[in-house]
Amino acid sequence: MAKSTYSAKDIQVLEGLEAVRKRPGMYVGSTGPKGLHHLVYEVVDNSVDEALAGHCTSVEIVIHADNAISVTDNGRGIPVDKVPKYRKTGVEVVLTVLHAGGKFGGEGYKVSGGLHGVGVSVVNALSKRLDVEVKRDGKIWTQSYEYGKPKGSLEATGRSKATGTRITVWADDAVFVAVDFDFDTISTRMQETAFLNRDLKITLTDERELEPRRVEYRYSGGIVDFVKHLNQKKDTIHGRPIYFDSTSSEGEVEVAMQWNTGYSEAVLAFANNIHTHEGGTHLEGFRSALTRVVNDYARRKDILKEKEENLSGEDIREGLTAIISVKLIDPQFEGQTKTKLGNPEMRGFVLSTVMQGVAEYLEEHPRPARGIVSKAAQAAKARAAARKARELTRRKGLLESSTLPGKLADCSLSDAALCEVYLVEGDSAGGSAKQARDRSFQAILPLKGKILNVEKSGLNKALTSNEIQAMITALGTSIGEEFNLEAARYHKAIIMTDADVDGAHIRCLILTFFYRYMREMIEAGYVYIAQPPLYKVTQGRKQQYAYSEKELQEILAGLDEKKHSIQRYKGLGEMNPDQLWDTTMDPSTRTLLQVTVDDALAAEEAFSDLMGTQVEPRREFIQRRAKDVRFLDI
Repeated sequence: MAKSTYSAKDIQVLEGLEAVRKRPGMYVGSTGPKGLHHLVYEVVDNSVDEALAGHCTSVEIVIHADNAISVTDNGRGIPVDKVPKYRKTGVEVVLTVLHAGGKFGGEGYKVSGGLHGVGVSVVNALSKRLDVEVKRDGKIWTQSYEYGKPKGSLEATGRSKATGTRITVWADDAVFVAVDFDFDTISTRMQETAFLNRDLKITLTDERELEPRRVEYRYSGGIVDFVKHLNQKKDTIHGRPIYFDSTSSEGEVEVAMQWNTGYSEAVLAFANNIHTHEGGTHLEGFRSALTRVVNDYARRKDILKEKEENLSGEDIREGLTAIISVKLIDPQFEGQTKTKLGNPEMRGFVLSTVMQGVAEYLEEHPRPARGIVSKAAQAAKARAAARKARELTRRKGLLESSTLPGKLADCSLSDAALCEVYLVEGDSAGGSAKQARDRSFQAILPLKGKILNVEKSGLNKALTSNEIQAMITALGTSIGEEFNLEAARYHKAIIMTDADVDGAHIRCLILTFFYRYMREMIEAGYVYIAQPPLYKVTQGRKQQYAYSEKELQEILAGLDEKKHSIQRYKGLGEMNPDQLWDTTMDPSTRTLLQVTVDDALAAEEAFSDLMGTQVEPRREFIQRRAKDVRFLDI
């Protein structure tokens, strides 16, 4: 065996953008679709920063026929003069130097979403080609790059009285699994961005189709229009959304909110246009203020009697749709993912703003105010009725297995980080999974039939469902305000359903439950979807499994002329335990899809449309996507 050495010559220094190409996932999250689309968002964010600074009113995104994508704005244009320290133009520094830009000195941008400042240089590093065009100082300046390196200097190629920047990107297909941009994914994100930036016009065009698709977003109402959009297919308790804002030395805060007759809470918080999935100080201030001011109003108006308990925050927020958007000069996000705002001063700032804004609304609008308080009071009564059911779902202790559902086949390890639970459709598949599993770290919880649709039901009814009780008890976290992620008994909750229409419906029902009552499990990366094979191809003694139609065709193309058979798996119970282990449960060979909530708007719309009380949104969803369906069921 050769003796290994470790000396100075073994230390590798990655210069410039080499580090980005070496570890792309560290900068854009992944080399899959999520990372690919992140390239677009990074470029758009620069244009939005210009809008936040008051210098940009329009952003145009075009997906070209060759899958290149361009972003054009009418901002000030990237500076073209030389940066003394680097002896390069501002354009080249911005495109080739990490942590370079106008966001760090305090003068270029007062407010910016790009806290870490690696945006466009990372996009350049992960592109096989990037073209930049800047209109500034009466001229048109152009430059091209390949794999992050300039191919010639920045040159004036024309004249223009306009200002702005156009960046065109050809993503590197050697870095990303695929370089096909998804129109709907980008469209949803751009609509959310337009909502958060009042009067900013964002257009998106797809030139890959015979008739180019084009959408335009511009909202004069800003986040008020955002709330109306989220509630447009719901019955609301009061007519127009409540809106108020405030500006101080801490920054700016805008709040828009409206209650509907449903049971779900949809409170989305943003800081400098970044959706803070995990909340933070601005959300804490909002919740605290709302709970306090509604209870104060209910007491003063004698809606809550002296002996009655205060309404809880959970009661008050039932059926609430709200957008909290803060803009601040020096945001402190917890972690590279920017999912939680940490600025302590924002808690008090948002709290005082919300207390004043909501108090004034309640006083000036007595009829809607009574409707809001009555809705919360009904939620409180349901909560009291559900208290006994809730107690049944709460685990008394990690080792007290007597409190766990009887049908749970638990694992022997106690370290939650090493354990996983399969939520399996039906007793038959549950039986196969119990035989197939590795008992040391894999638990099996069979679920009977289609669980309750919690989008149409309150907490009280949800907690009377045996299947939902079993899931809550097995997972160990409780739900709602009592949710405790640290109490999770498994760090992987894997949904495993049949590959047919009913299986897809059950998967949607379980995901709806997680999204509405255990969203923190999704945000922590604990929820997964199993990927059992769709087909088994047998030729002689050789067996191969296909997990998609495309994979099936590839397998068939590789077979010789000898006779073969194809079995379509519709149910998990059709597989023997050893087949189920090999294809779906063995960590060394299986494929799991991790469930994430990357886009707040898309998630809220999807669950409301597909699982809500109104039929029309579901019909529209089916009609809009029917042309894309190839194999609904076989």
